[in-house]
Amino acid sequence: MQDEVPKVLVIEDSVTSMKVIKHLIMNVGLEPVGVNCLADAEMALARTNADEFLCAVVDYCLPDALDGEAIDFTISAAIPTVVITGRLDEATRTSVLNRDVVDYIPKENAQVYEYLGRLIKRLEKNREIGVLVVDDSRLSRTMITSLLDRHNFITYEASDGEEGLAALRQYKNIQLVITDENMPNMTGLDMVAEIRRTISKDDLAIIGLSGEGSSALSARFIKSGANDYLNKPYCHEEFFCRVIQNVEYIENIEAIRRASNTDYLTGLPNRRHFFTRISANLKIAPVNVVIGMVDVDMVHWINESYGYEAGDKVLKEIAALLEKHFPNSHVSRFGGEEFCIYSSGLPIASIAGAFEAFQEEVSHHRVYFEGNEIQSKVSIGVTSQFNGDIHESLKVAGANLHKAREQGDNQVVFS
Repeated sequence: MQDEVPKVLVIEDSVTSMKVIKHLIMNVGLEPVGVNCLADAEMALARTNADEFLCAVVDYCLPDALDGEAIDFTISAAIPTVVITGRLDEATRTSVLNRDVVDYIPKENAQVYEYLGRLIKRLEKNREIGVLVVDDSRLSRTMITSLLDRHNFITYEASDGEEGLAALRQYKNIQLVITDENMPNMTGLDMVAEIRRTISKDDLAIIGLSGEGSSALSARFIKSGANDYLNKPYCHEEFFCRVIQNVEYIENIEAIRRASNTDYLTGLPNRRHFFTRISANLKIAPVNVVIGMVDVDMVHWINESYGYEAGDKVLKEIAALLEKHFPNSHVSRFGGEEFCIYSSGLPIASIAGAFEAFQEEVSHHRVYFEGNEIQSKVSIGVTSQFNGDIHESLKVAGANLHKAREQGDNQVVFS
């Protein structure tokens, strides 16, 4: 059963604004639930579990809720709430920000709706992101985590640097650490320095906090390895801007890595990433190493007969079958029609069986393209000969692949 699409509650009495907001919500793959007054919102929530809503987009002034009562309603239902309003006066802004809202968006121009779309998408992503708050003050930790909860982050707490390091080892989804400086056992600066011994700024963001207000301390945090720094007390809007900026920095670095390490056509790791991953695996003295080279037969003929798009579709479907049959192995596209599979730690007999099952399924698989039924086959060379040199094993697997080609299409040669 597929997961249900998260809903977004929209409380807005303007027909035009409702149409625009619903459109942008659907564009980010979510389901809008629109009502035009507080009474209808109460009825909608009575029919639906509040947990089904990712967030609510609420107009400040409604026919039956002139002074933000609809905001209080969604917040009391524990739904992260984004406020939109045509009022631009300071009193309204202060009234909104005194509530536990996610953000406040004035209806000034069309660009604010683009911002709203990015914000809603951000709230969806945040559900998978862990943030560690390290502070010896329970009150301070609670205040920070309550702010992070508004933005749907998964939060973890630690009362000093040693507990913070332990939490990092335990929870693998942490992308951001927010830490105070003055703590017992291990200070924030010492914890940051210790983290940076093994985790780079590109893999984990750190924001330092302190109530001292010292420019020297902010510099010390940055020099110790923090990505950013905030003085206490801080404005909630600035806090969220810093948090999102640092989380998106980590995401952007990861996106660049994926782009450089991923084959654009199949989505599999590319040749360069293959050697990076295998080099890391070789450091742990792997056992039962098996290397397989797969060549897709007749791709040139398919390209000439049906066009390059047909050949691309064949390669993509072959890649999907490789992922299916080798879920616990490293599968990469080496280029052209060649793929490589590296397995370690699994019974050699089971891996040999996986190659045979893969070859058998490919032989019966049909690719449908523009009304044509295309059959493709594969030649496979496999070896379990491994002396610690991955390049030597690849040569043996490549030689076996050459033998398989000489024997005709759809063959497996194993040594």
